[in-house]
Amino acid sequence: MPRAPRRPSDEARRGAYKPRVDFSRSRRRREDGLLALRRLDRDAGLFKRRRDESAPAVHATDPAPPPSEEAPPAASALPPPTPSLPPDAAAPRDAAESELEGLSELVDKVCSDDSTSQLEATVQFRKLLSDEKNSTVIKIIRADVLPRFAEFLSIHGLPQLQLEAAWVLTNIAASDYTLLVAECGAVPRLVELLGSSNVNIRHQAIWCLGNIAADLPSCRDILFDHGVVTPLLSQFREGMKIPVLRTAMWALSNLCFGKLPAEVQVKPIVEIVSQLIHSADEKILADACWTIYYICGGVDDATQDVLDAGVCPQLVNLLMHVSASVLLPVILALARISAGTDAQIQVLIENGILNYLAQLLARSCPKNIKKQACLIISNIAAGSKDQIQAVIDASIISPLVVLLKTSETDIKKEAAWALSNAASGASSEQIQYLVSRGCLEPLCNVLTYQDPDLLYTCLEGLENILQEGEAGKKGEESGTNPYAQFIQECGGLDKLEDLQDVKSDRIYELVIKLLQSYWDEEVSESDDPNVPGSNDSADTVETTSEDAAQAQPPEPASAADENE
Repeated sequence: MPRAPRRPSDEARRGAYKPRVDFSRSRRRREDGLLALRRLDRDAGLFKRRRDESAPAVHATDPAPPPSEEAPPAASALPPPTPSLPPDAAAPRDAAESELEGLSELVDKVCSDDSTSQLEATVQFRKLLSDEKNSTVIKIIRADVLPRFAEFLSIHGLPQLQLEAAWVLTNIAASDYTLLVAECGAVPRLVELLGSSNVNIRHQAIWCLGNIAADLPSCRDILFDHGVVTPLLSQFREGMKIPVLRTAMWALSNLCFGKLPAEVQVKPIVEIVSQLIHSADEKILADACWTIYYICGGVDDATQDVLDAGVCPQLVNLLMHVSASVLLPVILALARISAGTDAQIQVLIENGILNYLAQLLARSCPKNIKKQACLIISNIAAGSKDQIQAVIDASIISPLVVLLKTSETDIKKEAAWALSNAASGASSEQIQYLVSRGCLEPLCNVLTYQDPDLLYTCLEGLENILQEGEAGKKGEESGTNPYAQFIQECGGLDKLEDLQDVKSDRIYELVIKLLQSYWDEEVSESDDPNVPGSNDSADTVETTSEDAAQAQPPEPASAADENE
């Protein structure tokens, strides 16, 4: 049974008395992990997008558009698979290679004063960039023509040239050389083109700015320095074509990714997004939800601005959306809101989020969705007793116990946080409910986890349960704490003993406090060197076995838990 504490017991007792649960600590943001998740799921073409379809004619009198090329729709999230080419398809590629070899001739045309030659060469550069090869991009960059394309953006009398130049810059900005586009003088001209009367030019300018915003923070800061927010928000107007609206929403989401400068006004952005989260278009809807998620983490106190805009009811309703591409940003945004104050969390509860989360836990959802659902529940359970009661009333405890017993490691950890937080702040009646749903044994299993914060919170929960067990001793004929007895029988006491080797002082002190408070007789015997046989582990085990045989069994788990 418990080994003698390796530190003075008086010191351990003094240090073990804790303040009440630190809700701000229990409610964890862990932004790095969430951002890593976003990058994992959206890096493949969504941060940056190339444009490969044919150019629209800008004016009836303008030169004819170039031939159509294989491409996705305008707002396609991912580049399509390369189609199999017939044997004679090598000819256009050979032509492109020969044009690349004759790059100096194209450079001469771009640098000439003849508008026809300028347009012809710019179209050829755009075609060369359609092969997505970095080697092609590098050769074009080394030709030092980017500033020239930036100049073409300001020639308002030649809209087709403006469009083609913006297109070339868009595809270069979709490569690894975005910073060169941001620094070649193109940004102020692209921002100016957002006010163009031609929808195709505006669309291309938005696309290029979206690619720049998706790169390094320094690139995005250049956009902010040139006042991109207001003209970009002006694109969201009635009658806007769906492809343009998709691109604008995607560009806005990229612009809001990461920590926003203090001078950026969030409220106008939130007002636009609060309307677009009702869109029937899945791509617009997903990027609108990503934008909410970014804003909640990118600006201090922005969560309240988001809630004030009235987005919460729709966000909660979107938890039932059939598309995982929408559901992921929705649940991540709600997870960030749930990391806020008790008042902000109460808004989520009042909009019925717990009932939706209970349905998600019961459904066959991707692992990251269930993980975030458990995280939201854990943040709610770290709140007041009324909020813990809301979790109980939503019948979520039993599914959490099942997940903690049977799920993958990541989900188990989040379910452990949820049950630990609930047990830490629960009232007497709530503790009885938690134990009746079979949470005590899985909580004991959490004692083997390596996360110090989770371990400490779990120990706080067990302490709260054991305190309630002391009050229940009056109803036990043996006068024993039924919860302490059950912890001992399910192996939790052995795990507590093992934690005496932990490096964390606060965990060690709380462990010693629990051992001395609820298994006092065994600890006292082993702690006193004057007691004969105090180091005889066989005697200790024998005594404990007799005590356990006399103890009454704990309250049985529910039928659902027994089936599990």
